[in-house]
Amino acid sequence: MGKLTFYGFDPSPPCRAVKLTLAALQLPYDYVVLVPNSKDEKLEELLKKKNPQHTVPMLEDDDAIIWDSHAIITYLVSKYGKDDSLYPKDLLKRAVVDQRLHFENGVVFISTLRAITRLVLFMGQKEVPKERIDAFIEVYDFMEAFLKDNDYVAGNQLTVADFSLISTISSSQAYVEIESSKWPRLSAWVKRMEELPYYSENSNGAKLFIAKVKTATFTVAA
Repeated sequence: MGKLTFYGFDPSPPCRAVKLTLAALQLPYDYVVLVPNSKDEKLEELLKKKNPQHTVPMLEDDDAIIWDSHAIITYLVSKYGKDDSLYPKDLLKRAVVDQRLHFENGVVFISTLRAITRLVLFMGQKEVPKERIDAFIEVYDFMEAFLKDNDYVAGNQLTVADFSLISTISSSQAYVEIESSKWPRLSAWVKRMEELPYYSENSNGAKLFIAKVKTATFTVAA
């Protein structure tokens, strides 16, 4: 096994998806905390040399360098998993997992969570469009549909898609709480994920993220 070094920041949902995967696989690694927009020139320079996008999460596996949480978690399971349960080799099952990963990236994270967080935390906007909140409701509705006949988002087996989505969905509750009466399957899935013995790899950072959002003062446009 190569030496793993993980560069991340706990409040970041994508970084927490990687931490959940590393914990599920019981892989030892060195953790280098890199705070976005910090003045740590040494770490920033390191990212510039190793990652043209200058983003976290980033993983070093000996001389190999990988960034983007979805690429990292599927790589880790493919290389180090004792079996393929977290990322199936069966092409149809894998396609479902991949679809959920793309959904998390494009819809849940970029178009929903990051879109509003950029406004309220990084731009200091005091009023946000109502559609930014409505986007969370649409996401929760989609999740409820995904979980209609399954315990997990891609079937009845825990996969990396669950790690990816729980990191973002748990953070989304900074803006819209998940009401069990409206989304019973989604609520049950969240509780199921919270029972994982290594769930603190997500919950600790999610609490930090939510606390930061709660410091922002903003209203929702009518």
